[in-house]
Amino acid sequence: MKRMIPGRVLVLALVLIGLLTPALALGADEGDAPVGVRKVMLAYDDNNVIRSGPGNQFAIVAILKKGPTFEVIAKKGDWNNIRLSGTETGWIHTSLCYEFDDLSDLEFRPNPRLFSRIGSYVLTGYAGGYSFDRKSNSVMAGGRLGYYLFDFLEVEGGVAWTHINRPAEIVESLFDLTLEAEEFHMLFYEMNLNLKLLPGRRLVPFVSAGIGSSIFRGRTEPSTNYGAGTMFFLSKHTAFRWDLRNYRFDSGFDTARRTNNNYVFTVGTALIF
Repeated sequence: MKRMIPGRVLVLALVLIGLLTPALALGADEGDAPVGVRKVMLAYDDNNVIRSGPGNQFAIVAILKKGPTFEVIAKKGDWNNIRLSGTETGWIHTSLCYEFDDLSDLEFRPNPRLFSRIGSYVLTGYAGGYSFDRKSNSVMAGGRLGYYLFDFLEVEGGVAWTHINRPAEIVESLFDLTLEAEEFHMLFYEMNLNLKLLPGRRLVPFVSAGIGSSIFRGRTEPSTNYGAGTMFFLSKHTAFRWDLRNYRFDSGFDTARRTNNNYVFTVGTALIF
């Protein structure tokens, strides 16, 4: 077998390099190209007005001839937010530019719908303040377990504890009026329906109503509650939640029974799974 002359080896290597260089360059260009970049071209007018905001009431920042293309950053209604340079952006009406791609997913939404939560469970731990009959303030703690029947409707059950310490007040007995103070532990549980006003979004306000029982001083009193709150989703599986509710139940004996309005404010952390 003949040995290949070194000169021929060098020539062959140079030929191979020459053939591979364009392919390598093309691959590098494609790899360096930004993924998902949307562009528009100024194609319909010789004097394209670029404004500082999405509307004719905003100041003019530039007037450009037709022909150039620009990257689209965001969209709001009939206006596209384009990148004019590395440090400058502006808004142009869609009637003045040709859109190469569908830009609907760039629509500016302050609280967009992210995903469906149907069939998800929500475990919430919380703490807050409990105002017993608006005359005693105490600390409370509890937990709730919820289930999304629909994106807009959640059913949940919960249990909580608080320690009531009411100041002395006049109490009517059978034969006299006495001055008594009250101090006791209270355990209460609930079953609620939560109606989500902006389902599937990051910030979800809701209204709520439910039934339950309050257990204190050896008695169990049926109760109702209603209120409102907000869930702020930090991620798909965690959220911050606050509630303001009124728990109503009757207490006392026989003809001395009275209705209690108990206002509760709580904050907590929810886990979605």
